[in-house]
Amino acid sequence: MELTPWETPAVIDYKKTMEQFGVKPISDVLGDLKKEHHFFRRNIILGHRDFERIVDAIKHGKDFAVVSGMMPSGKMHFGHKMVVDLLKFYQKYTDNINIPIADLEAYWARNMSFEKTKELALNEYITNYIALGLDPDKINVYLQSKYQKVKDLAFILSKRTNWSEMRAIYGFKGETNMGHVFAPIIQVADILHPQVDKNLNPEPKPVIVPVGIDQDPHIRLTRDIANRAKEFRFIPPSSTYHRFMTGLLGGKMSSSKPETAIFLTDSPEIVKKKIFSAKTGGRETLEEHRKFGGNPDECVIYELFLYHLILDDRELAEIYQKCRSGELTCGKCKKMAYEKVVEFLNDLKERREQAKEIATKILERKI
Repeated sequence: MELTPWETPAVIDYKKTMEQFGVKPISDVLGDLKKEHHFFRRNIILGHRDFERIVDAIKHGKDFAVVSGMMPSGKMHFGHKMVVDLLKFYQKYTDNINIPIADLEAYWARNMSFEKTKELALNEYITNYIALGLDPDKINVYLQSKYQKVKDLAFILSKRTNWSEMRAIYGFKGETNMGHVFAPIIQVADILHPQVDKNLNPEPKPVIVPVGIDQDPHIRLTRDIANRAKEFRFIPPSSTYHRFMTGLLGGKMSSSKPETAIFLTDSPEIVKKKIFSAKTGGRETLEEHRKFGGNPDECVIYELFLYHLILDDRELAEIYQKCRSGELTCGKCKKMAYEKVVEFLNDLKERREQAKEIATKILERKI
């Protein structure tokens, strides 16, 4: 299967994809971390590379870093919120949280101006990250185009790969512009830069990169280059892989298709329209639903509960069973989801006003 950060199938067979690219199931290495976050308990995070290193660092209070980039190409939605939830979890154990803004990649691969990328990063992403509860004092947010340390490291590490490898991993064609080809090398530097000081001297430490499975090409390339660049003594980065949220109408959730996602700035009226139009696992008629029950495993409303809206496992299990038995109808479920989403977004709106000023200062920090 062709899988790149820029072209992802609408439906992914996670088990097959993990086997194809050598991603291991995460359940065997979690230990007590299952108690710490519902993403681990609910199989939302399902695969990993070398996550044992991070489990060990958390367990024994060792130093480690987190890298989680953002591609500010559209409005932020609930699918993006997953990343913030994970960063908040890691902030309990480290203040070395790095958030690169991929403005160089946006320019090369998506033809976006640096001005537009910065505007989206500030107003849609960093502001929401802070409003969602990320501690601004424990994050290193930077624009790729402005961070000389990352650019210098990328130039040095580019010698550790070649056109054949880049083409094999990413499927680049003859017409691909060279900036786009170089963008993954910048990503490599983003991921590895926590392991060097400002003068690029080695400071090896474990690094965790939480991503969707579509970003695994970057992880594979980074791990290969880390092993080749012996002079830096890099520890190959660890990674975890989470499931994508399903779009409200089925298929992919996408910023470019507003009907598929609930954005963090949607009004209650828009939220209501989207939720009550969403695909469910219910039967065609109420009578059939009462008789045969629904299928929450194929319901995007239940998925909202699973990922974001209901953190109590017992409450979630009760909803699941009542749907399966036919006791809980799709109408009641949608009403519950609508009320919870609106309450959440109203609260977020208030906090976003305060967060914007903080976000502006963060982006103005000297690096």
